Amino acid sequence: MTIQAIAPVEALSAALPAAATLGPVAAPGTAVASRVGADFGAWLENRVGEANDKLLQADRLVQKLALGEADNLHQVMMALDEAKLSFNLLVQVRNKLLDAYSDVMRMQV
Repeated sequence: MTIQAIAPVEALSAALPAAATLGPVAAPGTAVASRVGADFGAWLENRVGEANDKLLQADRLVQKLALGEADNLHQVMMALDEAKLSFNLLVQVRNKLLDAYSDVMRMQV
């Protein structure tokens, strides 16, 4: 049995993305902070759209199943489960955002 040595930090940092790709940290109200907020807004809008598409697709498949046009019950159930999971994820993100907002509003200035 061979035991490998622990890799030095420099070797690990080469495998991680550079700090510049993660985006700069800036004070609220600056141009960089507003860009980060817009990026999050666009990301959230895309995820809501994807979840909506999954819900609509699952609804169409259920309608086809009810009409007897669907061949694969397994595919319908998987689409329903995927839509449910994406919706639950959005609900949890919303809950975390509301918790963060309420925490900020409770802070004393």
